[in-house]
Amino acid sequence: MGRKGVCCCCAALRPRYKRLVDNIFPEDPKDGLVKADMEKLTFYAVSAPEKLDRIGAYLAERLTRDVARHRYGYVLIAMEALDQLLMACHSQSIKPFVESFLHMVAKLLESGEPKLQVLGTNSFVKFANIEEDTPSYHRRYDFFVSRFSAMCHSRDPDPEIQNEIRIAGIRGIQGVVRKAVNDELRATIWEPQHMDKIVPSLLFNMQKIEDIDSRIGPPSSPTVGVKEENPSVLAENCFRELLGRATYGNMNNAVRPVFAHLDHHRLWDPNEFAVSCFKIIMYSIQAQYSHHVIQEILGHLDVRKRDSPRVRAGIIQVLLEAVAIAAKGSIGPTVLEVFNTLLKHLRISVDFELGDRRSSCESTTLSISSKESDERIVQNAIIQTIGFFGSNLPDYQRSEIMMFIMSKVPVLGTTSQSLDPSNLGDLGTRRIQIMLLRSLLMVTSGYKATTISNALPAPFLDPLLSPSLMEDSELRQLVLEILHNLIDRHDNRAKLRGIRIIPDVSDLKIKRDKISRQDVSFMKKHGQQLYRHIYLGCKEEDNVQKNFELLFTSLALTTIELANEEVVIDLIRLAIALQDIAIINEDNLPMFNRCGVMALVAAYLNFLSQMIAVPAFCQHVSKVIETRSVEAAYFLPETIFKDKSNLPKSLEKDETDLFFLTNKIAESLGGSGYNVERLSVPYVPQVTDEDRLSRRKSMVDTVSLQVDILSGCNIEDKVDNTEEITFEALKKAIDNNGLEEQEKEKRRLVIEKFQKAPFEEIAAQCETKANLLHDRLAQILELTIRPPPSPSGTMTMTAGHPHYHSVPVYEMKFPDLCVY
Repeated sequence: MGRKGVCCCCAALRPRYKRLVDNIFPEDPKDGLVKADMEKLTFYAVSAPEKLDRIGAYLAERLTRDVARHRYGYVLIAMEALDQLLMACHSQSIKPFVESFLHMVAKLLESGEPKLQVLGTNSFVKFANIEEDTPSYHRRYDFFVSRFSAMCHSRDPDPEIQNEIRIAGIRGIQGVVRKAVNDELRATIWEPQHMDKIVPSLLFNMQKIEDIDSRIGPPSSPTVGVKEENPSVLAENCFRELLGRATYGNMNNAVRPVFAHLDHHRLWDPNEFAVSCFKIIMYSIQAQYSHHVIQEILGHLDVRKRDSPRVRAGIIQVLLEAVAIAAKGSIGPTVLEVFNTLLKHLRISVDFELGDRRSSCESTTLSISSKESDERIVQNAIIQTIGFFGSNLPDYQRSEIMMFIMSKVPVLGTTSQSLDPSNLGDLGTRRIQIMLLRSLLMVTSGYKATTISNALPAPFLDPLLSPSLMEDSELRQLVLEILHNLIDRHDNRAKLRGIRIIPDVSDLKIKRDKISRQDVSFMKKHGQQLYRHIYLGCKEEDNVQKNFELLFTSLALTTIELANEEVVIDLIRLAIALQDIAIINEDNLPMFNRCGVMALVAAYLNFLSQMIAVPAFCQHVSKVIETRSVEAAYFLPETIFKDKSNLPKSLEKDETDLFFLTNKIAESLGGSGYNVERLSVPYVPQVTDEDRLSRRKSMVDTVSLQVDILSGCNIEDKVDNTEEITFEALKKAIDNNGLEEQEKEKRRLVIEKFQKAPFEEIAAQCETKANLLHDRLAQILELTIRPPPSPSGTMTMTAGHPHYHSVPVYEMKFPDLCVY
């Protein structure tokens, strides 16, 4: 009798490959594989590779029988023999043998015995590491994907066995990925039906990790012992490997199941695990595919736009982390899509916030504030994402994003594609304006343009300095801070923080370059807009200390970055005009505001005088400041902004020692070669059409008649007009109500001329027109009040005469024209 109780005669009649296979199995399975007979079987398989398929089939038959009979010792021997044959044989004939091998592995995985499942997994992993000479065009791994994924979710009551099965499942998935990716037909593993099983299985095990933060960052290389003992670490490494092998066409299939898993397990709030997942994704994929992940996050944000605020905030936070990593590499074509989607959700959040406020009027205050607080979390997350993304873009893209965001800001009187505030009301519009300006502030941070015209082009500057953005103190602060980011090209702003009298400006070590021709041209075209914004900003009643500090910084940065001799004169005219605001007080400002403006002027002229270093000018400014420190300390920033209780009851206009005087400044600058002729012309801010459309009280009402007359009295065009001039004709010509539409275009042309033409040309033309107007009015008055001639040829007029007036007609009807 031979081994296994088979008679020698029968054994001799059996095929040789069967005899060799039978001989590797000992009488007692505890003895293990018979190594000598295994070497014979291996030599036979290598010598006769055509017999490999039969060897495999027979081994599979024996293994199936042993599994069914629970003879697990022989099962272990059979799998060990299969593993050795796989490692030893590399030929075309190995394909049929592999099919038998995979069939046996499947049998082991289907069994309910954990040890057999682990055994089958180990064999499959060894097989996955073998590089086959030729691809297999018919082999699929659907069963193994399903089975290994199920093992990853093992719920065995024994923790050790559960851990062992999960590790086996993860290693099996890793083997499938490696084998499928290395095959020519590797695209099959990336099909959605496979990724929907593989990815959630890995994420399920990654959730069990204890220290998430320790894994954030580029892929690490844990020790072998840690890999084997910790399913979460093994799952993470498998997940990184999977993503690292993803290509352009299958990237989305690998990422979408992540969203499904996070949704199903409600992992967006809190979102620590979601953030860690997408950090792993962004660090693992190839950099050029980053925009695919960002697009998927944006798409999922759209899908979940009706969810709770905290869920949306969690998704946006994930987007922020992904953008932070992607901004260091390739962003792709998603730049505007990111901003457009985020701005859309910003509007949606404001809608929800205001809607909750209206619908919760009868609810408790706690519930209202809770909902508003949740929406504020969403809005802040959006702003942070916009700002961080924009600040990491290259300058050429950042300027486009600045224009794009500014076009979305609701600005009164503009036709930009802004976020429609029609249904939001004043509160909603203000919220949108503040949040977009905060986003813009973050985008402009660190932006260094070569010329100021690149940083502040007209389509950007006009809406930014719009009067509709001056109705609120916080809006004005944001606008000024944005201007600081764009104007300050030498990082001097930190040195100017806080409004104060600087004893020695040289100690600040201000950095500056020579003013370029482009910057000079910019100030000629747009300087008046900047001056006007500062001037009107000082007249607002709701100004606080921060507003005055930002206004001071604006003036100082303009001096450093953009001031030549002409701009210096304009800035001095502006400072004197600000002083007149506080002294004359036509706008009935509170005493704190008036003293704040006086302190602002003192701080700025002190800075300016030291910057241009004209001794006589410095002496005059220092003298006024010294006098104030003794007699009116409330006119200095160190006092007014620290002690608001010590305010004067009134400001005396005749206390000239406390004021900066135009004639003194002109005298001091004139001796140093400055052209001081324009200092004698008081600064008047330019007028815009938007001022007439603005809801806020506009200062231009005081000068509108002057502009109307200048625009409606083009003497040069009408000097040849021989039409009869009567009092009624003059009255009709000056009546603004009847000519509003006709004068609109003329007014625009005059405004444009005042913005772009040189000052000397405007002054000369205005003087000429004023003289001609005066002569023409005299002619008209002479015609209208002249009495009939007396018979003696002389002209007499008494108090009873119909043409007699105790006051001249032009003084009685048009007192504003007396200035001419």
